Amino acid sequence: MPSAPVPASAAAERRFRPEVQGLRAVAVLLVLVYHLDPSLLPGGYVGVDVFFVISGFLITSLLYREASGRGGVSVARFYARRVRRLLPAATVVLVATGVASYFLLPVTRLTDTMWQLVASAAYVENLYLARQSVDYLAAEVAPSPVQHFWSLSVEEQFYLVWPLLFILWAALRRRGAGTGTLIALLGSLLAASLLWSVVTTGGEPSAYFLPTTRAWELAVGGLLAVGLAHGHLPERVRLPLGWAGLAAIVASAVLYDGSTPFPGWAALLPVLGAAAVIAAEHVPAPLSTAPARWVGDVSYSLYLWHWPLIVLALAVTGRDELGWTLAVAVGAASLLLAWATKVWVEDPVRDHRLVRGGRGALAAAVSGVLVVAAVGATLYVRVDRVQSVEFDPDVHVGPLALGRAATGEPVFPSPVEAEDDVPLLYDDECQAPHEATDPGDPCVYGPPDAGRTVAVVGDSHSAQWVPALMGLGEERDWRLVLFTKSSCAFTDTMTRGPEGGAYEACHEWNRAVVDELVDLEPDLVITSSSTSAKPVEGDEDDRVPLVAEGMTRLWDEVGEASGPIVAVRDTPRQRRDVVECVARNADDPRACAIPRAEAFERDDPQEEAVASLAGEAALVDMSDLFCANGECPAVIGNVMVYRDSGHITNTYVELLTDHLGERLDEALA
Repeated sequence: MPSAPVPASAAAERRFRPEVQGLRAVAVLLVLVYHLDPSLLPGGYVGVDVFFVISGFLITSLLYREASGRGGVSVARFYARRVRRLLPAATVVLVATGVASYFLLPVTRLTDTMWQLVASAAYVENLYLARQSVDYLAAEVAPSPVQHFWSLSVEEQFYLVWPLLFILWAALRRRGAGTGTLIALLGSLLAASLLWSVVTTGGEPSAYFLPTTRAWELAVGGLLAVGLAHGHLPERVRLPLGWAGLAAIVASAVLYDGSTPFPGWAALLPVLGAAAVIAAEHVPAPLSTAPARWVGDVSYSLYLWHWPLIVLALAVTGRDELGWTLAVAVGAASLLLAWATKVWVEDPVRDHRLVRGGRGALAAAVSGVLVVAAVGATLYVRVDRVQSVEFDPDVHVGPLALGRAATGEPVFPSPVEAEDDVPLLYDDECQAPHEATDPGDPCVYGPPDAGRTVAVVGDSHSAQWVPALMGLGEERDWRLVLFTKSSCAFTDTMTRGPEGGAYEACHEWNRAVVDELVDLEPDLVITSSSTSAKPVEGDEDDRVPLVAEGMTRLWDEVGEASGPIVAVRDTPRQRRDVVECVARNADDPRACAIPRAEAFERDDPQEEAVASLAGEAALVDMSDLFCANGECPAVIGNVMVYRDSGHITNTYVELLTDHLGERLDEALA
């Protein structure tokens, strides 16, 4: 993920610091190369941390000088400076990106882009992404062209708190407190944030974006600023320290990758490396060249422009990766726009001091949000035109038209609404989240005195069948009891979790579900699981047998206290951008079909588990209702089949109700 440098002019608040300017160039180039081609610098995202250290150092230097020299801090003047330096270029990029998104992005991505534009303008983009990162239903949301504003948001939230510390210190200083008190305040915040970062990294996907897990990185720069205000390192250690710091940054960019838990302990290497370069007050040779100084000068605008250009270029070309030619073109365009923005936007606003005082800063900030919101509203208008499709049972027939040519009618749900076409159980919060370990009080649908009790267990691929099972329940007097949990196949084998490590919460959950089922003694147990479940041990060849063995153990244990166990074979997979594909090919959605062999590329462990139980469990295979003539379409009978690459829309599942009932009867017979 990208991060935001501070405008180069911030280094000149008192004096020019060439080592900071050189660090800016290193950091922004790490981020730029990482986004253009991650294989070149798999850990290039550490540019985030370098920028945070720089920001903490510069802002603290400014506040410390003011608090020390004037005996206090002017909050109004502080924010006026921040607005002058950050807001003009950011607003220009947000507006330009919003306009370009209207014409270039698939309509399916415009709603999310609209909200992220507003969140970015209000500097809460990191909180928006943190919430989205823990939303299981948003797991396949494509990156927006403005999600890189998350780091700017972290810095702005830092700016809200940091001046208050210096106001407090200035008040304490009037009562005799010294610099040691300030160091204690900053050090306490640093320690608390670092501890929180270490504890949450790897377990909480949102940890990457939160100010609480990033504040320590800015605080490192802050403590360094206070230290350098009172003394300097011996000359003999400066040169080796500067080179060692640069080496630490480069090493982390080369050695880290997407699997490295971050920020946490791993962030210490680039953070301390950046601090070492600044503390050395020595510019390693590569950072002192004219090109490096120029890149550092335009680093803020370069950061702002590069990510929207990458996302829009990928959207226009339909690619997953840029490739060398397009990467060079996007990189060159980013540099050109960065230079133009620096010369025609950043410098004029700074030089003419167009924003003065707190009221001016507030007015400029509010105006920026309103302008960006107005651009976002135009995206919503375009979305609204597409999503207004009403269900017509004579037109939207679903599986009844399998294998036939498309009629050209609008599909339901529309591609814009497909991602939200989910079972009712999600609104009822019946799908257990990743961290859950105990079913507690499970959700129940149907009358308490129903003739039969049916338990539904498994992951979200089991939960997606609940709408059809609810329909059957109404016809057959069933009471459905749900035990479904995100990414948690019903197996006794320890599987990998969303973060890659052992999914211990799933293992505990399944053991607890077995106990519940033994007490419940249901008349029927229905389960289904994604074929993507992977055991912690073994390689790809061991995946199916290991998961199947765990299923067999659990099912055998449950079967002793319940009625029959029926497994529904996993549904076929689709292309990752299936919803966008249908939006792009509204006139001919057949272009989005994939070969059957590709859709069923993974073997289903449930088949092996059913076979090993020798008649004690049954398998229901609905595959022929998703695929025909050797391919699996994305749209069948004018109905969107998929809401993402692995889940079926609620509408299509409901249309399969009678078919599922017939297959269940056959299996139980």
